[in-house]
Amino acid sequence: MALETPSSPAAPEAAPRTARPRATPARPAGTSAPKAAAPARKKPLAKASLPPAQDRLLRALLADCRRLLSERGEANGPGIAQQVIQQLDALNDEARSRFFDHLARDFSPDPKKVLACALAYVQSPANTEHLIALTECAEPPRQELFRRINRAPGGTAAIVRLRRALLERLPKRPALAAVEHDLLHLLSSWFNPGFLQMRKVDWNSPAQLLEQIIRHEAVHEIDGWDDLRRRLQPDRRLFAFFHPQLPDEPLIFVEVALVPEIAPAIAPLIDKKSQPLPPEQFKVAVFYSISNCQPGLRGVSMGNFLIKRVAQQLKQELPQLKTFCTLSPIPGFMAWLHKARDPAAVGSAWSGLPQAATERAVHALALLREASGDDLAPLSQPAGLAALPADARSALSRLAAMYLLYRSPGPGGDPVARFHLDNGARLERLNTQANLSPKGLKQSAGLMVNYLYDLARIESCHHRFVQGHVVHARAISALI
Repeated sequence: MALETPSSPAAPEAAPRTARPRATPARPAGTSAPKAAAPARKKPLAKASLPPAQDRLLRALLADCRRLLSERGEANGPGIAQQVIQQLDALNDEARSRFFDHLARDFSPDPKKVLACALAYVQSPANTEHLIALTECAEPPRQELFRRINRAPGGTAAIVRLRRALLERLPKRPALAAVEHDLLHLLSSWFNPGFLQMRKVDWNSPAQLLEQIIRHEAVHEIDGWDDLRRRLQPDRRLFAFFHPQLPDEPLIFVEVALVPEIAPAIAPLIDKKSQPLPPEQFKVAVFYSISNCQPGLRGVSMGNFLIKRVAQQLKQELPQLKTFCTLSPIPGFMAWLHKARDPAAVGSAWSGLPQAATERAVHALALLREASGDDLAPLSQPAGLAALPADARSALSRLAAMYLLYRSPGPGGDPVARFHLDNGARLERLNTQANLSPKGLKQSAGLMVNYLYDLARIESCHHRFVQGHVVHARAISALI
């Protein structure tokens, strides 16, 4: 978006003369001083002009959006919607930003009508017609606009692209939050699990799909085709969700390793030179990566359903599988530790910890800082981790366990922990030196965690987490 700049004032023709000050006449007794003149109100900065072609395009787009919402638009909707999609794709960044401004301002409910309908409903709540009228007039017209765009071929993909562009602008333009709310509401309905198709991706899948898997892997980078081939061998599985309107576009995918025991480290699972295991050794299914492929669907719940559906399918296909778990990163851990060592932020860092746990955490952090330095820099280096004395290694594990156990249920908790615990998993085991990649060291000092999916207890674990309690194994309690 172009920066808005005020016009430059004209330069004075000559320097003004110094005026001789006049004597101020005495103010009569008992009178107050005159009020100072209000400062001149600054004019709002004018937006930079759009290029003529973009200005015409934006005007035409807005006119077509209104046509699409009209009675005529309902009859000729698909054709108009197709034209709207083409216009949206042709907007430059600044014109697209202005289109979002129009959506927020011109396609919102009429406040006076909403108030009138609300008063009528309050006065007669038993009259269902008043409730229906209120819900209809309170819905922003832009929601119906999005629905009608969605009816056109390619409409669903266009709405997903539109939300992606909106999310990029939202941090600096909070006035667009209502438009984002409407898009999230609609996409959550259109992409609910009942509409999604789960497919197994293997080496025989189309090359275009395999390329997308390589490109979108967000947790453990896929190093080319040989690496991908190893991740699709018989002792590895990859499943993805697809939508009927986006049949060739994976929405989200999960990678699974079939191994003899719960994995304590990531390197053996993604070693492209490792040999596949025979089926008789498949005892544990380890979910080691889950990646979203569509930024425009951020916040739409799909991953939790995908993991459960994959677990159920694997259990049917391989009855010998007894355990379903993850090997997960702890991306917020080191940021939390740095916050805890900051005197200005330490209070919020320890928020959520019981008093006794806080005292133990303070002691553990002091041990860690004594062994690794005040900035904790050695924790981001393999040699630094290996050189830690035993008490400092124990302190690191204790702090990680406290972070996951006490901070996960509240605001600011680790996002991966919140995802799995809210999904009904149990905090099972903490693994040291489990991810020695630069990213793993920087984010979590090499630590990773196993979350256990006990299919018979998922609902009870989820319920406990919603109430603020993390269901965990004895091994976690022992660290605390």
